[in-house]
Amino acid sequence: MKRTICLFTALLLLLLLLPACGDTSSDPSEPPETQALPETSEPTPEPTHEPSQYEPLTGLPCDEDLSGTRPAAVMLNNLKSALPQQGNSQADIIYEVLAEGGITRMLGIYQHPERVGPIGSVRSARQYFWELSQGHNAVFIHAGGSPEFYETKSRLGLFTVDGVNGAYSLAGAGMFWRNRERIEGHYYDYEHSLLTSGEAIAAMLEQEQKTAYDEGFTYEMAFADDGTPSGGKSAATVTVPFSNYKSGVFHYDQASGQYLVEEYGEPYIDGNDNTQVAVTNLIVVQTTCTVVDSDGRLNIDLTSGNGWFACGGQMIPITWEKGSPEQQLRFFTQDGASLTLGRGKSYVCVIPTTREVTAE
Repeated sequence: MKRTICLFTALLLLLLLLPACGDTSSDPSEPPETQALPETSEPTPEPTHEPSQYEPLTGLPCDEDLSGTRPAAVMLNNLKSALPQQGNSQADIIYEVLAEGGITRMLGIYQHPERVGPIGSVRSARQYFWELSQGHNAVFIHAGGSPEFYETKSRLGLFTVDGVNGAYSLAGAGMFWRNRERIEGHYYDYEHSLLTSGEAIAAMLEQEQKTAYDEGFTYEMAFADDGTPSGGKSAATVTVPFSNYKSGVFHYDQASGQYLVEEYGEPYIDGNDNTQVAVTNLIVVQTTCTVVDSDGRLNIDLTSGNGWFACGGQMIPITWEKGSPEQQLRFFTQDGASLTLGRGKSYVCVIPTTREVTAE
């Protein structure tokens, strides 16, 4: 009897435990508990790299502080018989100004001469080219010069790098050399054969301890990603006449946002790699140009005046001023605000007030 009771009790306990050991899901009368899905969101964008610094002469981004770094300024021959120039497409700023007889010469300003190969042909200086170089506190590189320039150099005790006179004109200095066959297929007259190089210029700047600006000098220029002037007129093609002998033509290329330069009816070429010179900013400075001697040499007034600015296929009138040689050339809109350039290289044409710029 006792055994029967024990078996019955064990069976009862087993029946009571079966629901707990069977289906462990929730009561079907209750809605099943749903698992929260992970929230979806847009992919996190990659962080953009903000430039830490900008080039002083072009406004282009860079990763080093160049605000106190002195550039080099090189006189470039521009006679038809001396073309093509070399290293001209890599200048950050090109100044083109009349010399005597209606011809022009260029002054190339280089922030990074060490990146440039051969540069030339190097030609003689004029007072006003030196004054333009001093607006950048640049080391002035030339081959000879006018009597006026040499008088100024002697009187002020200027340091310049001369390929005709002085220590750097000597072959052993390694600064200049002559190559009358410097471009394949061309044979140049002696006066069109003098070259220097970016490597030689960089070494000279180090040797002379001229890599930094003079104390107290600061170069100031404003740049924008888009320098197209508001309220401008169409300037897809700009023609800048220097004289009856020489005009510059600038064709705006929409794809690159740059002006492609022509002269003498042909593309303005860099003989180092056959690249056509292209610039973001075209600036025209109009001023008084006066013949001062029997050789036709000129005085170019660099105090102040009017001009034009073209960028992005648009052109506006501007004013400009410079003053003393050590002051930089400054540009202003018609309402007196400082001009803002587009980021990139610039071409500055200095022409007589008697010449008319055309744009279409």
